[in-house]
Parts: sequence; C-alpha cells; structure tokens
Amino acid sequence: MIRVLAAVFLIGLLAVLQPASAVAQETPQADTQAETESDAPAETVPVAQPPLPAAMPTEVGAEDTASFERLALRAESLAGRADASMFAISRLRAELVVWRDRFLAQTNVNAGRIATVDAQIAALGAMPESGEENPAVAARRAALTTQRNALEAPRLLAQEAYARANGLIGEFDAMSLQRQTDELSVRGPSPLNPAYIGAAVAALWQLVDIVGIEIVTGFNVRRESGALSRDLPRVLLLLVVGIGLLSFGRGFVTRWRMSLTTRQGRWHPITVFVASLIQIAVPMLGLLALTEALQALDIFGLRGGDILEAVPLAGSYVIFGWWLSRLVFPLGEHPGYFGYDAQTRASGRRASTALAWVMAFGTLAQAGFRTLDMSQGAAAAFAWPILVVLGLLFWRLGRVIRTKPEQREDTIVSAGRMRNLVGRFATVVAIVAPVIAGFGYIAAGIAILGPSIVSVALIAVLFLLQQIVTELTQPPGDGEDMRGIQALIPVMVSFALYMVSLPVFALIWGARVDDLTEIWARFREGFSIGESRISPTDFLTFAIVFAVGYLLTRFIQGTLRRTVLPRTRLDLGGQNAIVAGFGYVGIMLAAIIAITTAGIDLSNLAIVAGALSVGIGFGLQNIVSNFVSGIILLIERPVSEGDWIEVGNQMGYVRSISVRSTRIETFDRTDVIIPNADLVSGQVTNWTRGNLVGRVIVPVGVAYGTDTDKVSDILRGIAEAHPQVVMSPPPAVLFMGFGADSLDFEIRAILRDVNYVVVVKSEMNHAIAKAFAKEGIEIPFAQRDIWLRNPEVLKDTTIP
Repeated sequence: MIRVLAAVFLIGLLAVLQPASAVAQETPQADTQAETESDAPAETVPVAQPPLPAAMPTEVGAEDTASFERLALRAESLAGRADASMFAISRLRAELVVWRDRFLAQTNVNAGRIATVDAQIAALGAMPESGEENPAVAARRAALTTQRNALEAPRLLAQEAYARANGLIGEFDAMSLQRQTDELSVRGPSPLNPAYIGAAVAALWQLVDIVGIEIVTGFNVRRESGALSRDLPRVLLLLVVGIGLLSFGRGFVTRWRMSLTTRQGRWHPITVFVASLIQIAVPMLGLLALTEALQALDIFGLRGGDILEAVPLAGSYVIFGWWLSRLVFPLGEHPGYFGYDAQTRASGRRASTALAWVMAFGTLAQAGFRTLDMSQGAAAAFAWPILVVLGLLFWRLGRVIRTKPEQREDTIVSAGRMRNLVGRFATVVAIVAPVIAGFGYIAAGIAILGPSIVSVALIAVLFLLQQIVTELTQPPGDGEDMRGIQALIPVMVSFALYMVSLPVFALIWGARVDDLTEIWARFREGFSIGESRISPTDFLTFAIVFAVGYLLTRFIQGTLRRTVLPRTRLDLGGQNAIVAGFGYVGIMLAAIIAITTAGIDLSNLAIVAGALSVGIGFGLQNIVSNFVSGIILLIERPVSEGDWIEVGNQMGYVRSISVRSTRIETFDRTDVIIPNADLVSGQVTNWTRGNLVGRVIVPVGVAYGTDTDKVSDILRGIAEAHPQVVMSPPPAVLFMGFGADSLDFEIRAILRDVNYVVVVKSEMNHAIAKAFAKEGIEIPFAQRDIWLRNPEVLKDTTIP
C-alpha cells in the first residue's frame, strides 16, 4: 500500500510541476513587467527596480549619490502627499531600505586608516601652549589633519545619507500605520439594516450566477476548440491523484498514526508528531493536485479564477483545523497532552472543525467578491453573519479549553494558568468582535476575531511541541529526577519556541513583513554610546571569544587540579590557591581579549566610567574590601581549606574560600559564611596551621586531705598511657592551687592530632574516674551548711 501511495504521489507531483515549468519558460520577462506596471495606481511614478543587496558595490560613488538623491526627492515628495497609494509607498520604501543598508555599511569606512592617522597625530604631541611649534612638526600636523578630514568625509556623508534614508522609511511606516488605524476605526453602515441584508443576498446570488455563466461559457469554448479533449488525460490524472491523496492517502496515514500511538519507545513522541505532520502533507498535496486539475481545464473566468486561487488557502484552514483538533482533542481512550475527558474532547473536535470550515467559506467568498461591484452596506451585511457564527463556535471552543482535565491515576495533568487564560480570552473575543461589528465596525471585528482564532491555534501548537520536548528529555526510569543540563533542555527549547513564535504572532495580528525587517535592521544597526557604535555582531563576537577563553580556563584549572598539582609537594591549600588564582587571571584575560577582538572601543566611555566608579566605589566598598581580602587570603594563605579556625564566636573547619567570603563548617554541621575582610583584619585562631599538633588541658579536682603526690602519679600515668599523647615533650601534671572546694590539678599534654582534643579529654576523664574510684580518692563537689541566727522566730506561736 505504501508503494502504491508513493507512486501516485510522484506521478501527481510530476504532473503539477511540468506545466508550471513550461509556462515559466514560455512567459517572457517583459510580459511580467508590463503586468506589474499595469497593476500600479495612476499616481505611482514608475521606478527602476532596486539592485539586490548582494550585488551592491562596496563604495558609494558620485553616480550612486546622484541616484539616491533623485530617489530621496521622489520619496520626500510622496511623503508629503495625503493621497499617496500604498503600492507606491511600499515600492519606494523597498528601494530606500536597500540604500540604507548600503550607507550603514559605509558608516565605518576608512576606520583603520583614521585610527592610524590619529596615532600619528598623537605621536606628534600636544600643541605648545605658546602656540609656537617647530615648522616641520607644524607642517606635518597640518598635513595629517588634512588627510584625516579627507578620510572622514565619506564616513560623514554616509552617516548623513543613512539618517535621511532611515527618516524617510520611518515616515512611510508612520503613514502605513495611520492608514491601518483609520481603516479599523472608521464606522461603516450597520449590518443589521434589513435593506443591506437583501442586497447581500442578491450579491451572493449574482456571484453564483456569474461564476456559473463563466464556467459554462469556458467549457463550451474549450470543447469546440478541441483544447478540452487535448488536456483531458492530464486533468484526469491530476483528479485521480488528488482524490486518492485526499481520501485513501489521508485514511491510510491516519490509521498508521493511530497504530503508532499504541507503541512505546524513547522516540515515540517525535515519531507520532512526524506522522501527524504527514497527515497534513498528504491531503494538502491532494488539494493542490485537484486545484491544478481544475485550473488545467481553463474553463473559469475572472471571478471563478479568483475563487479557485483561494481554494488552497481555504482548504489549508480545513486540513489544519482537522489535524490540530485530533492532536488537542484526540480520538479513542487516550486523553492526550491536555487530559480532557471523552465528552469534552468530542465537543472540542466539533467546534474546531466547524471553525475551520466557516473560515474556509469566508475566504472563498471574499475572493469571489473581490472584483464584484458591491456596496459597503451589503458587504457588511454579508460578513456579519459569518462573524456571528465564528464567534459562537469560538466561544464554545473557549469553554472547552477552560474545562478541567480528567483525573487519572496513571497521569498527572496540571490544569495550568495558561489554559484558563486562553479560554477566557477566547470567550471574551467571541462576544466582543460580533458586537462591535454589529455597530458598524466590521473591519475592527474581523481584525480582532480572525487573528484571535489563529493565535489560539498557534498557542496549541507551541504547547504540543513543548510537551514533546519534555517527554523526549524525561529519563527512562520511573521516579528519577532530571538534574543538570538535561533538566534545562525543556526550558531552553520552550524559550526558543516562544522567541521564534513572536514574529509569527506579529504577522497574525497585522504586522507587515516590512515592519519585521525594519526591527531586524534596527537590531543589526545596534546602538550608539557617544562616538562608539555597538552592534549585535560585536556582542556575538565578544560572547564567542569570551566563552572560548572561559572554557579554556576551566579546562586548564581542571588539569592543574587533577593532574599537575597533586604531583607537587604543595599542600591542599596551596593547590586550591593556585587553581583559584589562575581562574581569576584567565577570566580577566578572556574578557580583555574578547573586548579587543570585538573591536569595542571603550575609550569614549572613560569619563562616564570614571564618574560612575566614584558612586559605585562608595556603594560597593565593602564588596571591594572583601574581594581584595580574598586575594590576600589566596596569596598569603593564613588559612586554607581544611584548617580548624576560630573567628570571634565561631569555630569550625574551612570548607571553601571564594573571592568575597569564606565558608566554615562548624562542629554542629552548620555552614557559617564569614566575609574575607574579617579574616584579614580581625583576630583568627588557626588550630591546624602548618601541622596538626596541639595541646590538651584536663582540669581535675580532689578533696582536701588527699595525697597530692599520689594524685600526680595517677594523672601522669593516665596521660602517658593515652595513644594520642606524644612523649616529647612529656605530659605534665600541675598542682594549680587550693580551690574553694578542692585541690586543683591540670593535665597538660601535646597531642599528635589536635582534631581529637575533645575525644582525648573525654577518654582521660573516664580513666581518671576509674583510677580515683579504685584508689579511694574522692572527687569533691560543692556543699553548703546553713546556720540560723535566730531559729526561735520560726516557731509557730498559734500551736498550743
């Protein structure tokens, strides 16, 4: 079946393309030019076709300047006329755009030579204050100044011509925008007037009658001349291909796509979507084949030909509406990406398909009435019922969109704020557009309702593409969270889709292609700061060079950290300092090289930057202080990662040292962020700087009357027996004094690793308790005897 379908498709394609190429070869260029000139309004001045930008010369000579002057004078004359036609405006605007691009390219002409001459003038030094200068130096300075003025002249003339062309283009755009605004804001006759309704019905009947007469007359003429029988085989072939693609081909592709929905796999979403695109391509090819077959009959007249030319556009509405309704509101048990229930999906399919058919009918009718002499009231009366039907269907579709999704155990579908907003937008527009059209603003109603319907369709396509990308990036395992770059892919793709859709939305809502090209031209032009002009190309060059430098810096940092530095005798803190310092230097060099490569001249910003630096310096002095302190920490390394330090009331291990702050992990496993300035200017205790050796002090108290020598021997033995205590120097037991309740002793010992000081103290206390209990030595505790000076006052005299 696929082979048969492919063969039919190829035969139809050859049949469509063959006559088109033959006609293109036989039609002379002069006929096309004559036809174009005949379509121009009477007041339009014939102008020469502007040359292509690719073929433009790189320099603007005297002849080109004269040509532009003539064009500019014509444009200025046309801009001052209120009755200028849009055809003439668009033609002159297109030529002005070409010239503007040429002048924009010339605004930087001789930039290299001017820079060289400026360097030569600067090398001669400043003019003496007295005004007297060596004649040779003065002559050379004058010659260089004259040369610079000559080099600057083409640049200044190009800038002036660019400003003139750009201003005229802006005037034409303003005129076009004003024309569109006037068309939408003008109030015409009310379509509810019964007199206009009869005229609209009569016009429709007249159109049908004229098209019928044209077809009958054309058929008889073609049959009598024998041309009909001569073209009949090709017409029949195209009809067979068109009908086959529209009926059998569409059905086959639909069944194939439905079979794909039951399969599973990594690329299943994109496969189903591509199959759905084929659902559009096959019937569209069939529709084009049918249109070509009818045109090959050559029996349609002027109005019938206009309707026939609009058939592909009208059919595309139907095909696209049918395709999109099956994606948003799919058949079968699967709820699709939106999660609607079966009844809601059926209602959505009916509303979408009906909308497409009504829009197709409106397109065909508009094409037929284009050359028909029809009053404004009759046209309004004919268009208003179509707007009402479209509004009712669009209102119904908006209610369907706002419906909450079906709750399913295997799938979680969010109702989403966007779905509710789109539904509300559709219902409001569906009511407002027919109402304002009923008051006579037919053009405004059409300009609101039509783009709204197409915009909702485009939003649905964007949402479907976004869901497909999300499914493709979803990890195959259940319950796994996406992290890293994989989690950002749907966000970046969605952002790219939204950015690409902005020009499409603009075109839908009435923007011209000239408006979009004007925005792109302004974007390419860049912006000026003083005498410097920064264009998007400069930004792109800067971004690419800086990104390469940044990635190279990170690569070298990783190589140093993993391969080079571990083979040296540097400690971990020194290695981290070298890696961090190289990163700062590398990023600064990457930024400087990127700015130089992009050709961004920042010399003109020196004064502005100097003024801003004063204010920024006061506002960011703490940040700058911390930054400088961070560099000092990396160079002097009073503290390093892994050190046990004490700053103020905070004590813990240094985990990281950044440019602005240092992160300390306390013994409570909490992170404390300390500004680097506090580490440089404040008092810091580093317990592990240089080595891990440290001292432990264990205080001990015994009761009065205990043999102090015996206590000293016991404590010394406990200290010497501990594995963390070093013997050089040996531990010491000191009799510190006579306390209020005890005889106070201290064990002072040097530990191999001071990180275990708390553990060592605890273990020594356990050993002391056991040894004192074994020897009968009492560990005192505070006791108080209370003496009552007059106890007789406590006696209760009421007791007999």
